[in-house]
Amino acid sequence: MFTIGIVTVSDKGFRGERQDESGAVIRGLISRIGAQVTRYEIVPDEREVISAKLIEWADAAGTDLILTNGGTGLSPRDVTPEATLAVVERLAPGFSEAMRLESLKKTPMGMLSRGVSGTRGKTLIINLPGSPRAVRECLEAILPALPHAIKTLRGESAECATADD
Repeated sequence: MFTIGIVTVSDKGFRGERQDESGAVIRGLISRIGAQVTRYEIVPDEREVISAKLIEWADAAGTDLILTNGGTGLSPRDVTPEATLAVVERLAPGFSEAMRLESLKKTPMGMLSRGVSGTRGKTLIINLPGSPRAVRECLEAILPALPHAIKTLRGESAECATADD
């Protein structure tokens, strides 16, 4: 079983002015890979707050996968990628590239996403977009690779070329 943390980045959600539909979409999809959501929080679009949450869940809680949603666009308040880049130790760009490719199949606006992916210790951190539809499309694109990625970070998986998982 994998442990998952969901960080919804939304000023309105943090203030209770908007329901977190994207977090619910993530919960539904992530259950397909036998993962358990052990952490969930809505935070404001504040770089330091986002970074602190990622560090806490990766370092102290040992969460296997942290999925952020929201704050990846071009708005001045969209700082999730910068907050993530401040804490990851290694980039894992294939996840973000796959998500952007999937988004571009649906809309040219997919190229506006600035989401990043990387690792901190044995935790994989992936930025998802904010809208429920985009979260579904992007997460479905990378879902098949997540179990192997998590097992590899844990040191539990065979090489990619020979992996059966």
